[in-house]
Amino acid sequence: MPHLPIPVTVLSGFLGAGKTTLLRYLLEAEHGLRIAVIENEFAESGIDSQLLGEQPVEVVTLANGCVCCSIHGDLERALLILLERLDNGEIAFDRLVIECTGLADPAPVAQTFFVDEELRERYILDGVITLVDAAHADIHLQQAIAQAQVGFADRLLVSKRDLVDAAQFDALCERLTRINRRAPIRVVEHGCIDLSELLDVRGFNLNADLALSPRPLTPANPAADRISSLVLRSEQPLDIDRLSEFMNQLLEQHGRALLRYKGVLSIAGEPRRLVFQGVLKLYGFDWDREWGVDEPHESVVVFIGDELPEEEIRAGFAAAAAQ
Repeated sequence: MPHLPIPVTVLSGFLGAGKTTLLRYLLEAEHGLRIAVIENEFAESGIDSQLLGEQPVEVVTLANGCVCCSIHGDLERALLILLERLDNGEIAFDRLVIECTGLADPAPVAQTFFVDEELRERYILDGVITLVDAAHADIHLQQAIAQAQVGFADRLLVSKRDLVDAAQFDALCERLTRINRRAPIRVVEHGCIDLSELLDVRGFNLNADLALSPRPLTPANPAADRISSLVLRSEQPLDIDRLSEFMNQLLEQHGRALLRYKGVLSIAGEPRRLVFQGVLKLYGFDWDREWGVDEPHESVVVFIGDELPEEEIRAGFAAAAAQ
């Protein structure tokens, strides 16, 4: 009997941003879901410190049916052990949340669900949620890894909003938007937020929703962050072969610097929209619906990366236009 893929949410954020508080809220909320949580020994404080044992992977079922898994080994092993116990009827869960450590890069975590065949079939990556501590964001975002956590996110949750004034909050939101134009920014209050902001995000689905922030941005200053967004647009149809050559060359030379990227493209001679997205060097594409009769055939691509070679990318994208 085929299994429905288990949705996975990756929870990221710098030290002290409130991931554990958010997890407690998620586990205790009235949602009727059976949620498994994977955490590891480097978390600043776990769901319950007593869950952290000496075994490489330890699974504990909570009173409400949720499951906590402490990991002292690699993530892939923990995921497979959870599946084995699920299939054997030892535990039950229908969603998974992975709590990254404060200093962790979420990219390798996400890649895990695209590389291993069994994990691809049994889990589906729903989204990356990153918490940002408003009171300490200026300090945290001096670290490239904190910027990467923001750049990789499908949702940005700002905590400790009450500790900063309106001007500081607006400046932070503009900075976050400059780093990641794709991710909506929401405020989380003491770990509480509408569950729709956490679940069924569908951030890794192949669809035409780019969700680009409409927030206007002032020109970047000389001390701009290493991680940034680049949005490209073209009203001219693209040549599929030139586009493929452009993307292959870009991934070969800069794939490790491309955290997330997504596009909706108009291809010459093709009535359907082409949608694609990727993580580092892994990407997929598919044909979407046909363009509407009065719909502008505009190609839009957003790249989020580490010190992006913007002029090189712009030139390569422009060269992909059909002649």
